Amino acid sequence: MKKEYYIFNPDTGTYERVYPNFAQKLLTGLTSAIFFIIFGGLSFLAFYYWIDKPSVKKVETLENENSQILAQYEILSKRLDDAMLVLQDIQQRDDNLYRVMLDAEPISPEARNAGYGGTNRYDELLKMDNSELLVETTQKIDLLEKKLYMQIKSFDEIVALDKDSKTRLSHIPQIQPIKNEDLKRTASGYGYRIDPVYNVRTFHKGMDFSCDKKTPVYATADGVVEDAKWMSGYGYTVVINHGYGYKTLYAHLLDKKFLVKKGQKVVRGEQIAFSGNSGKSTGPHLHYEVIYKGNHVNPINYYFDDLDADGYDQMLQMAENHGKIYD
Repeated sequence: MKKEYYIFNPDTGTYERVYPNFAQKLLTGLTSAIFFIIFGGLSFLAFYYWIDKPSVKKVETLENENSQILAQYEILSKRLDDAMLVLQDIQQRDDNLYRVMLDAEPISPEARNAGYGGTNRYDELLKMDNSELLVETTQKIDLLEKKLYMQIKSFDEIVALDKDSKTRLSHIPQIQPIKNEDLKRTASGYGYRIDPVYNVRTFHKGMDFSCDKKTPVYATADGVVEDAKWMSGYGYTVVINHGYGYKTLYAHLLDKKFLVKKGQKVVRGEQIAFSGNSGKSTGPHLHYEVIYKGNHVNPINYYFDDLDADGYDQMLQMAENHGKIYD
């Protein structure tokens, strides 16, 4: 149905119907179209700025937060590297100072650097953005955690060793096995020399002290007598187990004149026997050995209760020149 248009006539006081021409209709249509365009544009702008704009800000905020998190991860990674260097210095001090002072074995590199088992430990991280950085940082934290755990265990052991150090020191050989203040009884030393019986070059595992028969022989550290018997080549021999890896051997003793027996506890400076000339020997003397963890070591390094620096140098020269060879 077509729209009808009316206009009020003040002279007659009635509404009279009007018939607009084409130009008037066109103007009316354009006016309506312009109104709707303006209204739609204003509505779009209002929606964009007042409704959609907060979402854009939120995205920008998340991007900024993500950038800050990545920056923090990079800083954390650098701090972990610095912490690892500090820990490495502590490990070196532990192995090369504390454990050496207490005569403890260093911790093996394999134990210190052992990683975590399993190949899928970081699978979840690989699914995330910036996975390479996340995995690398997490691996550093895991490694640092493992190394710290090993170092704490090592310090626990060091503390225990330190508490036991006084007892331990009393079980380490520290004196000469016979009275030898003037060092004149020093004879053949530790090392290769010509055997006086077989006339061939052999390794002398201990140190000889020239002395008359029945010269008192003393234990050089606290321990337990492991053997007091005849031993091939050594003759009548006493072996003392001092613990902590140390043993000492006293050979060519006087026939059956042991003052101790197997299983007996002895202390440093206690007389255990008399010197003699038993076994493969060319004259009265005492043959003395120090054994550490199954290996023979030079006894001259275990007289620090008896010798000062000058005395040590003097004995060292005498031992290297071998002096008189008895066995």
